[in-house]
Amino acid sequence: MTDDTIGIDVSKATLDIHRLSDGKTMSFSNCPAGFKALSRFCAKTAVARVVYEATGAYHGGLERALGAHLPLVKVNPLQARRFAQAQGVRAKTDAVDAKMLAQMGNAFALEPDEPASEIQHDLKELRAFRSGLIKDRTSIMNRLKTQTLSITSRQSKARLAQVDKQIAGISAEIDRLISSCDTLAHSMKILRSIPGIGAVCAATILIEMPEIGRLDRKQVASLTGLAPMARQSGQWRGKSFIQGGRKIVRDALYMPALVAMRHNPDLKAKYQALIKAGKPPKVALTALMRKLIELANALIKADRNWVKRGA
Repeated sequence: MTDDTIGIDVSKATLDIHRLSDGKTMSFSNCPAGFKALSRFCAKTAVARVVYEATGAYHGGLERALGAHLPLVKVNPLQARRFAQAQGVRAKTDAVDAKMLAQMGNAFALEPDEPASEIQHDLKELRAFRSGLIKDRTSIMNRLKTQTLSITSRQSKARLAQVDKQIAGISAEIDRLISSCDTLAHSMKILRSIPGIGAVCAATILIEMPEIGRLDRKQVASLTGLAPMARQSGQWRGKSFIQGGRKIVRDALYMPALVAMRHNPDLKAKYQALIKAGKPPKVALTALMRKLIELANALIKADRNWVKRGA
């Protein structure tokens, strides 16, 4: 078989494998030794795609070790589950999930993802760690508001200072890595030229949406989860809403949209027009978020900085 598909159910400890051509199943450890064994297993046949679900931190080692050597395809867990249900499969075990992933990849002829570079993996880990530190800082600041004992207040302030120092260190390392890559550094310069988009938002876009600049308007809006989903059935017309997509990027665009609403002339005019047309402020702000990511994509694709109209 020249177009074989392999499904992998990824868990914390193991990688359960199903090869579609002959139904062969295997289980490997989710560790460097297991990745090498998996690579040897895949080398025994011509593999068109290796399909697995996004599983938080558990699939990261697989991507880093084999992304450049195997045609990996990462799929949304909800979509994979819906596919299994459409097949009439209600059972959910590691072996069943691996088989369903292989069948899904073959049924839709899924194309392999573009492998991430080593620097992209490092940046992703740094961004996730920085987000954790931000949450820690928020928790500490909230506790400080209600603490009355000097010892708890003193230790919370010491911990807050430590977290602030760690955030600064992680942010500096993210800046260093982006600056060390000519392509990322150039894209960062373009993103920072857009009024409202600061260093953190620009870095988040480059880290969590490496496809930026290679998508069309509809694709970038859908990938960010900012494309309105229509709800209609017969004569019934429900309100459209946004859902799915990369929430991390969507969250990062919220504050820049607020800034752009006041200081970006083009987006300020768009926001005011939407409000005048009767749109709720939240809907108008979401429209600005979509406009920002579409603008970022268009500018990187055109390889030019943002300029004020009429300038």
